[in-house]
Amino acid sequence: MNKAELSPLARQILGHSGTMQMYTQKEFDQALEEAKAEIMVFAIDAARQAVDIENAACAKLAEECVDIEKLADQIRARRAKGPVQ
Repeated sequence: MNKAELSPLARQILGHSGTMQMYTQKEFDQALEEAKAEIMVFAIDAARQAVDIENAACAKLAEECVDIEKLADQIRARRAKGPVQ
């Protein structure tokens, strides 16, 4: 729907007499795509940070491990505790 396709009455009802900016469906869809892309960027970054934190914690466990045979159990126990605060 194009902005020009709205009748004056429709603009008054939907646009509150011009106080609310009206958008075409194409403009809305484009803005929505951009917002989704930004959300994905943040989600990917957060996942990478979580993996980095987990890798650092596992590396610390490995460095402090005296008995290598118990290392896997220590890592599993850490994972069972839940997220690091």
